[in-house]
Amino acid sequence: MDVPLWLAVIIVGYLGIKLTRPPLWLVVLLLLGGYLIADSFLSPAVGALVT
Repeated sequence: MDVPLWLAVIIVGYLGIKLTRPPLWLVVLLLLGGYLIADSFLSPAVGALVT
């Protein structure tokens, strides 16, 4: 069974938020921060740390 990556990310994110119940500001901060870092000059450094 092949599941698209975007669907898997949505399901894991939904379950993670539902089960751990982090504050909404933390979820927004992580999403916004990840989006901004991915489009900045820091992205190669973050990519090297993640992989």
